[in-house]
Amino acid sequence: MAEPGDETIGELLARRACTNPEEIYCSFRDERISVGMLNRRVNQVATLLKSHGLQKGDRVAVMLPSHPEHLYLLFALARLGMVRVPINVHLLGAPLAHLLNELEPQAIVADSAFRAALNEFGSTLPRVIWRNGIDGEFDRFASCAEDEAAPVVRADEVIALSPSSGTTGAPKGVLKTDRHLRAGPMAILRLTEAGPGDVFLFWEAMHHGSGVAVAIAALMGRFQLAMLERFSASNFWDDVRRHRVTHIHYLGSVLPMLLKQPVRPDDRQHDVRIAWGGGCPADVWQAFAERFGVTMREGYGLSELITFVTANLDGPPGSIGKALSYYKISLLADDGTLVKPGDKGEIAIRALDPRLGFLGYFRNPQADAATRRGELFLTGDLAHADAHGHLFYAGRKKDMLRRRGINIAAWDVESVFAQHEAVAEVALVGVPSDLGEDELKLFVRLREGAGIAPLELIRWCSDKLPYFQIPRYVEFIDAFPKTPTQRIQKKELSRAVAGVWDAEAAGFRAVKR
Repeated sequence: MAEPGDETIGELLARRACTNPEEIYCSFRDERISVGMLNRRVNQVATLLKSHGLQKGDRVAVMLPSHPEHLYLLFALARLGMVRVPINVHLLGAPLAHLLNELEPQAIVADSAFRAALNEFGSTLPRVIWRNGIDGEFDRFASCAEDEAAPVVRADEVIALSPSSGTTGAPKGVLKTDRHLRAGPMAILRLTEAGPGDVFLFWEAMHHGSGVAVAIAALMGRFQLAMLERFSASNFWDDVRRHRVTHIHYLGSVLPMLLKQPVRPDDRQHDVRIAWGGGCPADVWQAFAERFGVTMREGYGLSELITFVTANLDGPPGSIGKALSYYKISLLADDGTLVKPGDKGEIAIRALDPRLGFLGYFRNPQADAATRRGELFLTGDLAHADAHGHLFYAGRKKDMLRRRGINIAAWDVESVFAQHEAVAEVALVGVPSDLGEDELKLFVRLREGAGIAPLELIRWCSDKLPYFQIPRYVEFIDAFPKTPTQRIQKKELSRAVAGVWDAEAAGFRAVKR
């Protein structure tokens, strides 16, 4: 891969506006936004921000829905060298308070739809520039003159604090430079091989790094965005056909949700060549590729580095591929030594250029130090490699449970139950046992319209899992708490077992084989 270089996001947009002003950057509803139009509106938003006394280096929280105006603000903040603090629009109460307290933005640009959540903080709330509503100050950007007197922004200056995923602990603000925010899109371009004439269905939430990376990648790779307000499984393929989409992105449970839509005779009648993303097991990969006639591209990335640090362009289904040229990956045992070939180990990553490595957490040196081992960043994720060096994701290290003296990877158990036709999503957690180790509790969200008794589900798995991996407790759940990347937040799942279906109480005994 080419190096990201020193041309900043603001300079990239200005250059594209000079050389390709009429090219369409994004469509939204009935509006088609050219690169030139994007540049003008970004300059107008820059004028508005400066009129509120904001300047380079100020932290500005963003709590906006998916809309072109979110894009204008994203690029305006980058051009001005202000530090963007993305806020999940679904947050409220304590989780929202945590981010505001930890990352201390000097101002917030927020849609009035989230006024109730923010007004709970009263006088402790930073200055808010509201969008929409009677006092919609942000809306006035449309009448502002263009500001082209942007400060000098260097490629290695921090211009964003990206909240970590928060799957196992409280989210932390990851330091992101302009160079970092361009390296992720370059990885997307490598994985997707997209270019002029291509169209991406743009459904990703922009409070997450993947959405931001796609927005920047479109500017770098000169492909178009067909922007949607939200993801819809039932309307997905109709949206794809209407916009002549060539590339679709998936995260978390997106592919299983699409596979569980009713089969249609036009399932293969579309222009999509490539489905790309992360978190696709081999069975889903093959089923999706066969049904919809697309090529699958899988990668692995994390908030602390860039959108993808690995890519699978032509490797086996289910593999996250091999390290991109920016990085070297090792699989480590608990003592820090390399694991034996084929064994699971923690993914440890070394950036060959330190400027593309982990830059740290905002004002959190303790968490920062805990993730480092010399030049290595310890991801907390497990993987194994095949004989050809292809990596296979194997779950979170903290998802390792111990039952009856045997270590169990939650990922292994969940992947089996996910294959049942009645199951939409599952999550396995450990709960205290009388023996001092873990008992296994399985949370299950059933597919719409499906039904199955816990005992039937456990009997179904009994010849597919060793006895020690068969859960004791089963609890059905209507919806899982999730991160913006659609990863289940296991820390939010109850460990209580009172009143929960219990295999032992039901008389089920797992057979040793």
